[in-house]
Amino acid sequence: MLKIGSFVINCKDFDKTVAFWQEALHYVPRRAAEGDFAILKDPSGTSPNVSVQQTDELKFGKNRMHLDLYATDQKAEVERLLKLGATLHRPAQEGEDYVILADPEGKLFCVVDASEP
Repeated sequence: MLKIGSFVINCKDFDKTVAFWQEALHYVPRRAAEGDFAILKDPSGTSPNVSVQQTDELKFGKNRMHLDLYATDQKAEVERLLKLGATLHRPAQEGEDYVILADPEGKLFCVVDASEP
């Protein structure tokens, strides 16, 4: 049996990226960061870990994978993430329930309106 243990986010600015995702997700370190690698965990233990790994080279362009973050108050969460250093990549288009943001290094993720079932 397999289960998702962790999503790994590559970055160049390790400290800034760890701080952003820790605050964005309200996660806590699973253990002390080891050099260029950190594991952040959901304090409730119900969601997968998010790991941050420093790399020399970032790849941009069409993401092969990205995070979809579900929010019951999408507008408030988008505003909070923008204050943390995210940037708006693309607002929701007509008929869409998601906004596309970029983390401080430009990696894209979505904030999905999960206010309705």
